[in-house]
Amino acid sequence: MADAQIFQDLKADHNRHREMLEQLGDTSSKGDERPKLFEELRKELQAHAAAEEESLYATMLACPDLRDEARHSVSEHKEVDDYLGELLQLDVTSEEWLTKFKEMRHRYLHHIDEEEEEMFPEAAKTLSDEAENRLARVFEDRKPKELQIAEEEKPGDERE
Repeated sequence: MADAQIFQDLKADHNRHREMLEQLGDTSSKGDERPKLFEELRKELQAHAAAEEESLYATMLACPDLRDEARHSVSEHKEVDDYLGELLQLDVTSEEWLTKFKEMRHRYLHHIDEEEEEMFPEAAKTLSDEAENRLARVFEDRKPKELQIAEEEKPGDERE
């Protein structure tokens, strides 16, 4: 069911991401607020994507009826990861950074809306309650570990 814990967990993260993206978009290029908020967002997005891929997406990829949607979402995660890597290379106070950030924000918001409106309901039709519960446990276990990994590994870094 679409209100299973795994989907609740993912939507809670998405809501937090929406708030972080809005807050970051409202920052001034002056001061240290923008770099700090961006670093928090970067780590959060990297950890969320990795934990989501290791839980929900891994299961969806094994299911022929859900495979295409999972592949599409994995490619969108890579796109956002690439944007994060590009943003790290730019001067956070520059107009170029802000323009790139707005592009990334637009793409990410599209991605999470698509997940919530299309992918999660479709997965909920196929996955058993037992599978959904297991996925929630995997996600909830992986997310804190992925946050620790994101402290050290920047976007696009090779995983061990």
